[in-house]
Amino acid sequence: MTAKISTYLVRWTVWVPALAVVALILTWGRDLPAALVIISGLLLAGAVLAAVHHAEVVAHKVGEPFGSLVLAVAVTVIEVALIVTLMISGGEKTQALARDTVFAAVMITCNGIMGLSLLVGAVRRRFAVFNPEGTGGALAAVATIATVCLVLPSFTTSRPGAQFSPAQLTFAAVASLCLYLLFVLVQTHRHRDYFLPITTAGRVIEEEHLEPPTGRAALASLGLLLVALVAVVGLAKGVSPAIESAVAKAGMPAAVVGVVIALLVLLPETIAAVRAAARDRIQTSLNLALGSSMASIGLTIPAIAIAMIWLPGPLLLGLGGTQMVLLALTVVVGTLTVVPGRANVLQGGIHLSLLAVFLFLAASP
Repeated sequence: MTAKISTYLVRWTVWVPALAVVALILTWGRDLPAALVIISGLLLAGAVLAAVHHAEVVAHKVGEPFGSLVLAVAVTVIEVALIVTLMISGGEKTQALARDTVFAAVMITCNGIMGLSLLVGAVRRRFAVFNPEGTGGALAAVATIATVCLVLPSFTTSRPGAQFSPAQLTFAAVASLCLYLLFVLVQTHRHRDYFLPITTAGRVIEEEHLEPPTGRAALASLGLLLVALVAVVGLAKGVSPAIESAVAKAGMPAAVVGVVIALLVLLPETIAAVRAAARDRIQTSLNLALGSSMASIGLTIPAIAIAMIWLPGPLLLGLGGTQMVLLALTVVVGTLTVVPGRANVLQGGIHLSLLAVFLFLAASP
């Protein structure tokens, strides 16, 4: 028994997150020299990879589609904490931080993760096969909640600018949370079969072939997953001043910093989705992509709405014209991708091109 424990403790997936948290504690709130920025970046990458490993262990234990929710919800909870922390310390320049972060998450998940997963699956097996009922419902939920929370504030007239009135913000927060909870109920219980992986041969995969981990191992991985995610977000915040400095020197908008942080935070889900696609589990990849998008809006907006009771200043949620066009194009292209129930390299490439457009316009609006 002692030998097993010793073997477990020397695994890099255990000590890297622990070391990353120690580094986070030692560097929190300090100006980091170049050497420490590099070290923090390496530990950040290690924590990302460790988070992927532990998320897959937990997902294997609970099975699909519950497993896809684990990483999505965990990342979103940490993301909310990061947004609130930055809004408290950032002042007026963070009034649009929640909007920029959520929109970046939607574009990265619905175009980046989704497109990369479809491309990997199609390259390996000619076609990426998935369930259009479950995926279509998830995309419809993302489109609805994104429009309510990110588009309507630019058209309401109760408050000037791209913001909701307190009553409108409360309604949007409650509606977002209710729609997210309904989505989770449908995905995990009422229509669970719509979200199970389908192979290219049309066979629904109910169980993993490998023996699932023990309950103790799954709980340990769940705890280490949370530790790794805290380290990822915390270290990302620590290295953000260096990123801000680099962005400013390059003459790019400050919003690019939020995009970079969002890319780092969503990296664990991206790696997990690509791995699932490589195993012919495209549905699992799409569950991760669209589930993360739903969680990013459905949990972030209510949390920020509550935080605004104590936070000063307005909360800018409404998107600009360019962002609305990109969101609408993403929904249209996503619908055309989902309806047939299978995709080839063209669909994957189109989604990735939309992500490239978003990243380019974020750097050069």
